[in-house]
Amino acid sequence: MNPFKLLVAIIFIVGFQSQLVLAEQTMRLDYFHTGNATSEVFSIDQLIIEPLEWPGNASQPQDKLLRGQYFFEITQVKKDKTKKTIYSRSFSSIYGEWETTLEATKIKRTFHESLRFPKPIGKFTVVLKKRDANNQFEQIWQTELDADDYMNHKEQANYKQQVIEIENNGDPAKKVDLLILGDGYTATEQPAFEKKARELSEYFLTSYPFSKRRKDINVWAIAPNSKQSGVSRPSSGKYVDSPLGATYDAFRSERYVLTYDNRNWRQVASSAPYDAVIIITNSETYGGGGIYGLYSTAAANSDWADYLFVHEFGHHFAGLADEYYTSSVAYQAPAKIVEPYEPNVTALLDPRNIKWKHLVTKNTPLPTEWPKQKFEKHSLKYQKVRAKLRDDNKPESEMNQLFVKNQSIVEDLFLEHKNHNVVGAFEGANYQSKGYYRSSMNCVMFTRAKDFCDVCSEAVEEMIDTFMVGGSG
Repeated sequence: MNPFKLLVAIIFIVGFQSQLVLAEQTMRLDYFHTGNATSEVFSIDQLIIEPLEWPGNASQPQDKLLRGQYFFEITQVKKDKTKKTIYSRSFSSIYGEWETTLEATKIKRTFHESLRFPKPIGKFTVVLKKRDANNQFEQIWQTELDADDYMNHKEQANYKQQVIEIENNGDPAKKVDLLILGDGYTATEQPAFEKKARELSEYFLTSYPFSKRRKDINVWAIAPNSKQSGVSRPSSGKYVDSPLGATYDAFRSERYVLTYDNRNWRQVASSAPYDAVIIITNSETYGGGGIYGLYSTAAANSDWADYLFVHEFGHHFAGLADEYYTSSVAYQAPAKIVEPYEPNVTALLDPRNIKWKHLVTKNTPLPTEWPKQKFEKHSLKYQKVRAKLRDDNKPESEMNQLFVKNQSIVEDLFLEHKNHNVVGAFEGANYQSKGYYRSSMNCVMFTRAKDFCDVCSEAVEEMIDTFMVGGSG
């Protein structure tokens, strides 16, 4: 075993004074999540010991950022009969998004999900919590398990020989490990996958703020061989049994790319160390998705693949909210406006204590003026043109030309305004025109811009710190 990991494991164990966790092994609880818009239940699928050592930072077992819709704790009873939380993380899920769709008001569905954590010793308890209407966590499920039960499945590293080292900056326990999974690549397309994975990684690692933290990040890649090239896009009549099951049209949103095959991609991913996963699809059509603590996706062959890679990673890794609001989405509007838990949007219920007030220049008005009416007038026309191109089934090249033209118009509009470089509270965010505010006029989370704004950059770095020994997370 790596001497550093052994030292961290000892510190981790002694720190809790009860030898409760064996930090060098990785454990995963696979379970089923069933329900609709008003109720949900959970059932265990399998408790799994993954083949690789725990890649996380054992010196920071508790989640202090709390950026997800859900939150789980691993607890054990100490010798003195008191309960101790030995690990915790917040996360979001496909179910959590689906339950806000119109479909969830009509039917029930089941999603396969997972929780990953350093393997405990002996019996332990999983406590699952969810945010209520006021975004406060309340318990919704609890189950007792035995980490040493011989029935726990020991997963094999079946894809170990296919792991590509893109960038190796050191021990996974001391770094953020990003795993790129490729879906829809045949055996003869493996060189194309590696080439694209390296290109996207380089763009990612040279964009801000990842460029200043490059030495804190490892990048690995795997693409299981697909019998057929590409991935499914039901709205255009394309159906592919790709290894990871990635598909467009998630929640009937044509550009939203997700996979519901949680068990499949987890089995592939367990052959490499990972803290974050990006699934790149062997497809040209613009599309992607990102869910905090789960994975993000990006169409690898799109003209906008670089942007998609970074934007969707912002959702998945840092828990950033979408700041745009003029594009159509599948989610229903919230019943009431409360302060969002995401770090880059606010309801501005208390302007004097806005969550990013340390970055707001003195005397900056909150809310902050921006050319909102001009932007919305232009966006309305743009969305109509975009819809017609889609309805007429025009080539992707025409859609890309529209995207380029639109981005140029929007950026020129913003540059003309006095507040284009100001950190403040700009109304329009979180898919809503009113009631929610973003911190900057423009950002990679608002338009197809190149860079994260100051607030989003800070949120990304805070998350990177949680994987650093001695970090601030």
